Amino acid sequence: MSAPIDFYFDFSSPYGYFASEVIDAMAARYGRSVLWHPILLGASFKITGQQPLPSIPMKGDYAMRDIERSARFIKVPYKHPHPFPIATQHAARAFLWANDRDTAQARAFAHAIYRDYFVEGGNISDLERVLELAGRNGFDTHELREAITSSVIKDRLRAEVDLAISRGVFGSPFFIVEGEPFWGVDRFPQLEKWLADGPY
Repeated sequence: MSAPIDFYFDFSSPYGYFASEVIDAMAARYGRSVLWHPILLGASFKITGQQPLPSIPMKGDYAMRDIERSARFIKVPYKHPHPFPIATQHAARAFLWANDRDTAQARAFAHAIYRDYFVEGGNISDLERVLELAGRNGFDTHELREAITSSVIKDRLRAEVDLAISRGVFGSPFFIVEGEPFWGVDRFPQLEKWLADGPY
């Protein structure tokens, strides 16, 4: 099988949400697997000088319109959440822990987190909300609660984010396939051409 696709995402990123809904199916069409990597965009913002979209004059207003249009184009449900964006360290740590135990189950959990925020308006920055979603998806919430608050998983997420930054990851979604980076859900046509035809 060909090399997997590395998929980097922040749970507060609507474009990351859109990508999460379609990346596995795209990869499967070309015999690829996908490795899901949660990140925290705030860490890369400190390096790039970027800001959350709503805080950027003109661009923020455009982005809100583009997000809703993109959801319609990709045909995924979307309801703009408030507040936006929010902290996602609990969700990211929970996903890392879950992914170590069962990747398919963890992926379903990630979808649940994204949809809870971008469809249902749930507060995924709240630890209790993340634990509730984990329980609904078959994970032991008592064990997860201990893991999320432990220094082990905190250090693990920090290391994952540092590694992502060292690979040049600065946004969500961000894909790396065979060393080639693709940033943004709008790069899906280019990514798919790479998967279909190889490097170009």
